[in-house]
This record gives sequence, C-alpha cells and structure tokens, in this order.
Amino acid sequence: MSARDQILGRLRTAPSGSPATVPDVSGWYEQHRRDEDSAQRTERLRQGLLAWRTEVHAVTTGNWTRVLLDLIAAKGLRQLLIGDGTPHGEALAADAPASLEIVRYEQAIEAWKDRLFDRVDASLTLARSAIAETGSLVLWPSASEPRLMSLVPAVHIVLLDVNTIHADFHAAIRAESWSDGLPSNALLISGPSKTADIQQTLAYGAHGPRELVVLLRTAEGVEP
Repeated sequence: MSARDQILGRLRTAPSGSPATVPDVSGWYEQHRRDEDSAQRTERLRQGLLAWRTEVHAVTTGNWTRVLLDLIAAKGLRQLLIGDGTPHGEALAADAPASLEIVRYEQAIEAWKDRLFDRVDASLTLARSAIAETGSLVLWPSASEPRLMSLVPAVHIVLLDVNTIHADFHAAIRAESWSDGLPSNALLISGPSKTADIQQTLAYGAHGPRELVVLLRTAEGVEP
C-alpha cells in the first residue's frame, strides 16, 4: 500500500466531527447597525471617497449636466464616452456644447480599440449604488456600459443617486438581492487607479483612470 493510500484510508475511517456552526451574519449586522439618516450616510460616503483622492460634487436632478459640463470644460476634456442609449448619457449629450465630442459605446471594441485607448479623454457611467462604510461605488457593467468604460479613459466620471447609498456591504447585497444573479464583473471602486514602487511612491493612472469624479445627485430641492 502506497503512502497516498494510507493517508486516504485514515481520512476515510476518521470519525466525522460536529457540523460547523453557521454564523448569524444578519444578526450581527443588525446589532451593529448605525443609527443614521440618509444625509449622515451620504456624508460618511463623501468623506470616504475624499480619503481615497476622489473628486466629489453635490448636484441635483436639475443641474447635474450643467455642473458636469463646467467641470469638463475646466479640465480641458475634448471627448466624453457615454453608454449606448443610456438616459443619463443622452441627457448630457443633449446639453453638450459643440466643443465636446460625445462618443457612444455602440460597437464592438475591436472596431475602435485604438481610438478608445489613445483619444478618448473621459467616460461617464451610472453607479448602481454605493457603500458608506468603505467609501466605495458599486458599478454593474452591462452591454450599454461595459467594464472598459471604467478602466480605460484617464478620467472616470460616476453619477450616483444618493438614495442608493447603503450603510455597508451586507446591506447592499441584501437590499439589491445579489444572490439572485451577478454580472460577469461587479465592481467596487473607491478611488482612482494607483500603484506604488518599492520606495512606496504612489503613482496614479498606471492601471486605470488617474482621476475619479463622483457626482452625488439628489432630487431637486432636497438636501444631499
């Protein structure tokens, strides 16, 4: 009998242990839930994003396109990538000046890869939600807004409705029923792309966008 057979034999004849106790995750989070309202949760997210070197702006449903276009002009951006047929993308395109070229993600990447990687300055995507505890945005890539939109352009602009901000990750996956199905890539983003060398010198934009701009959108007349 080989050593392998001896080991497997001992494993097979070993008495079975007690079944592992499944922790009460929901109960733990319920006991440790913060007593905060939407404004406090939004501020906690904002502070978390700022700590990760993210640019954050408060906007409303009525002024967000104007605020964003002013930011784009101030940054000197020339081309903006939007999702194909997305309501927020088309709303911005309708207000965009002639000096800003709107690029729609409406064809396979193989047909325009060079343009995306070499000429597109920025992209606009809509966040599915956000997590206040970690200062993270939740992106749910789709055929209209593929993952490359958040990876390739140097400036990534994210529109987030404040009523989708969750206290923590557990609250997010429960409220949004993540167990019912996930995209091929569910993204959690807390800041621009960064890396460091052996001397711990941070460099931004090496593996993705060098800037992350977040628009915290509230309904008109509602405090963020």
